[in-house]
Amino acid sequence: EFVIQNLQKSTVPKFLIINKIDIDKDGKLEATIERWKGMLVFDKVFTISAMNKTNTDELLEEIINNLPLGPAYYPKEDISDKSERFFTSEIIRNNILSLYRQEIPYSSEVVVEEFKDDEARSGPILKIRATIYVERPTQKSIIIGDKGSSIKKLGTNSRIEIEAFFDKKVFLELFVKVKEDWRSTDRNLREFGYN
Repeated sequence: EFVIQNLQKSTVPKFLIINKIDIDKDGKLEATIERWKGMLVFDKVFTISAMNKTNTDELLEEIINNLPLGPAYYPKEDISDKSERFFTSEIIRNNILSLYRQEIPYSSEVVVEEFKDDEARSGPILKIRATIYVERPTQKSIIIGDKGSSIKKLGTNSRIEIEAFFDKKVFLELFVKVKEDWRSTDRNLREFGYN
């Protein structure tokens, strides 16, 4: 009742959205719509099946058409307010999550030390140097793996994703350093960008 009372006072468009129409075996859909219409005036009614994507395109289109235009906070060509270094470190961190188990992903932090466009014999190339910080020497050994096998796989997987993201060739260097208990001190957390 509290929500309905607040919606009655609101001047924004109101949509009634009823999901799971794919399982309406007993024909109660129309009765459900009428019951809700008796409580509140809706601008439009949508009956959808989110799982089967029935009428979801129409719903999305109507939502977009009803959103008010706002000021442009960023140029149209910008896809994010985050830096290229941020996306690079997130791709590497995601691969750490995929490749390593237990506490390793949660005890590591990726810092992109160098990110620059360069020229190679084959043409333009993006050179990236990143450091993976861990809390203990044993974690460093796990990240590197036997004869460097694990970090090589991490580097290859990350490089492929970074190349796809930036649509250019990438030369990626990964280093692993131990920063004892970095998650336990405010100073270290601030250095890594955590507030």
